[in-house]
Amino acid sequence: MIRTLRSNMAFGVSPRPYIELMKPRIVILLVFTCVTSMIVAIDAFPPAELLTLTILGGALSAGGASAINQYLDREIDAKMARTARRPIPSGRVSANQALAFGMALVSSSVLVLGLFVNWLAAVLALAGAIYYVVIYTLILKRNTVVNILIGGGAGAMPVLVGWAAASGALELQAFILFAIVFYWTPPHSWALAILVNKDYAAADIPMMPVARGESVTRLQILFYSIQLVIISLSPALLLLLPQAPVMLDRFFLAIAAILGLILIGLAGKLIHRADKATARALYKYSSLYLALLFLAMIFDRLLL
Repeated sequence: MIRTLRSNMAFGVSPRPYIELMKPRIVILLVFTCVTSMIVAIDAFPPAELLTLTILGGALSAGGASAINQYLDREIDAKMARTARRPIPSGRVSANQALAFGMALVSSSVLVLGLFVNWLAAVLALAGAIYYVVIYTLILKRNTVVNILIGGGAGAMPVLVGWAAASGALELQAFILFAIVFYWTPPHSWALAILVNKDYAAADIPMMPVARGESVTRLQILFYSIQLVIISLSPALLLLLPQAPVMLDRFFLAIAAILGLILIGLAGKLIHRADKATARALYKYSSLYLALLFLAMIFDRLLL
C-alpha cells in the first residue's frame, strides 16, 4: 500500500483523499484523550519517545479504522448529502484502495505499539479498531437504534490505550476515563443526528431520531448528559476514600461541574426549543466540552 501511495504521488495524485479517509479531526480528538490518559496514569508528562510512539500508533489505528469504515459504508455515504463528497463515493479513491490503506494503517499501528510501546497497548488499539469496524459499523449501525449507545465504546478505547502505554496495566481510574467518553458519545452523536435526520432516513439508518423520533431523542440527550456529568465528577469519590489513589483533584472537579452544568443546560434548552439552531449549538459545545474536560485533567495533574 505504501508503494502504491508513493507511485500515485509520483504521478501527481494528491494524498489529500487518503488523509480525508483517516478523518483527521476525529483522530486528533481521540489522540488527545489518549495522551491525557497517559498523563493521568503516571501523574506526569510521559517521556518524549514513549509519547511520540503512542501518538503515532494511536493515530494509525484510529485513521485506519476510519478508512475501513468508509469502505464498508460507501453505499450509505453515497446516499447522504453530508457524506457524498467523501473520497470513495466521490470517486477520488477506489473502494479497494481505501480498504488496503485502512488495513495497512491498522497493521502498522499494532506493530508500532507492540514493538516499541507494549503489547497490551497494541492489543487494545486493535480491539478498538475491530470494535469500530465490526461491532459498530457492520452489526449495530444498520440494525439497531442503540447503535451509537453501544458503539461509543470504540471511541473510548484510546484512553485505555494511553493508560496501558504509560503504566503497562489497566486500573479502575482508566475505566472512569473510558466511561466519560462512552457516555459523552450519545449526546454528541444524537445532536448531530437531529441536524441530519433526513440523511439517515434516506439511507435507512436507524439512528435515534429516525427510529424513535426527535422528541424522544431530545429526552435521551438530556438523560445521558446528566449521567455523563455524574461520571465526570466520580473521581471525587476517590478523594473521600482513605488510602485511595488521587486520580483528579479539586481543580478538575470544579471545571467538570461548570462544563457539565452548561451541557445539561443546553440539553434542557433543546427540549424546550426544538429547533436546529439549538441542536447545532449543543453539537458544537459537546465537542468543546470533551476537549476542555480532558484539558482540565492535564492542568490538574501537571500544573497544580
